[in-house]
Amino acid sequence: MLLKVSVIRHMLLLALLMPGLVIAGSTENDPFESYNRVIFSFNDKVDRWVLKPVTKGYLFVTPDFLERGVSRMFSNISEVRNIVNDVLQGKAGQAGNDTGRLLINSTFGIAGFFDVARHAGLEKSDGEDYGQTFGVWGVEEGAYLVLPLLGPRTLRDTPGILLDIFLDPVGVINHVPTRNQVYGVQVVSLRADLLEAEKLISGDRYSFVRDVYLQRREFLVNDGEVEDDFGDDDYN
Repeated sequence: MLLKVSVIRHMLLLALLMPGLVIAGSTENDPFESYNRVIFSFNDKVDRWVLKPVTKGYLFVTPDFLERGVSRMFSNISEVRNIVNDVLQGKAGQAGNDTGRLLINSTFGIAGFFDVARHAGLEKSDGEDYGQTFGVWGVEEGAYLVLPLLGPRTLRDTPGILLDIFLDPVGVINHVPTRNQVYGVQVVSLRADLLEAEKLISGDRYSFVRDVYLQRREFLVNDGEVEDDFGDDDYN
């Protein structure tokens, strides 16, 4: 997944969930800043010249109801990863909620095209991944990294990339061209949801994205409790 697709989602959710948060500099978490800035610039150019134009073309030819339905289908797929990590983190209640969402939306919701589960009182969670699981288990965050095409990570999050591949139902598609096409649509669909959110970026783009990403990851690992810049109050 390209840089902006990953980080803008975190920025948008952060803005919605933690209004008023003052983002502090995180240079102590960024010992590889020189390298990271080079990769950040590369990812940004790929997004600007390839992904963003493709996404705008996708939106131009795709009716709104269809675009939203496809987005929900990919969100439904992610429930598999959520459930596994719910269990690994000992979150029985959330595992039940996410399992119910997967079963209901995969059947009555036509593979997730419609979010029927929400009307049954099963709300979509923020989601879980292996990076969060490692954090809950006490693994230190480690240095901030920007990976080519995959965008921002930390040393703790990076091994989860490979583990998440095994939990992605798209990966079981045996026909390689079809599987690649589905992955392509998945990336474009997510990017389409976030075209407006990139307007939140201000100042130095690299620093803004880094600081918001690290704050968002802390927010997720601690289930909504993030220490503010003065070390006293939590946002939840």
